[in-house]
Amino acid sequence: MLVVLSQDRRQVIHFNVTEHPISAWTARQLLEDCGLDEIPRYLVRDRDSIYGRSFSRKADALGIKEVLTAVQFPWQNPYAERLIGSIRRECLDHVIILGEGHLNRILSSYFDYYANARIHLSLGKDTPNGRAVEPPERGRVVELKHVGGLHHEYVRLAA
Repeated sequence: MLVVLSQDRRQVIHFNVTEHPISAWTARQLLEDCGLDEIPRYLVRDRDSIYGRSFSRKADALGIKEVLTAVQFPWQNPYAERLIGSIRRECLDHVIILGEGHLNRILSSYFDYYANARIHLSLGKDTPNGRAVEPPERGRVVELKHVGGLHHEYVRLAA
């Protein structure tokens, strides 16, 4: 799995999964993520072998400066490490994955929950996409299920 995370609001910008990650696949993901829209100036990444010369050449061609973390120092990329841990603890530890397509659907559902319903203490108990405070006058509280019922959100439903 490859995840591209914006560090300012902890937003998952792009993700994809494959059974056989290689440098060419990772470089293609960089192009799919950036396209011709907003190209980031920096990319913080670890020293995994899936980032090879092909990936570095694409990043350089797009004008992205790669910032490599030190070997075996995950604290140098805390937002990504926290996201990966959350994905494991809150999602993948509770689901049996049946294949690449199934994993893609599960992660897509989880990232929708992560961005719109899951609160983050570092964002002042807000979500990466932001959410409005719902006053009691708005109506009764109802439960919305996310990730196939694995997680729940409680919102007010207008009467």
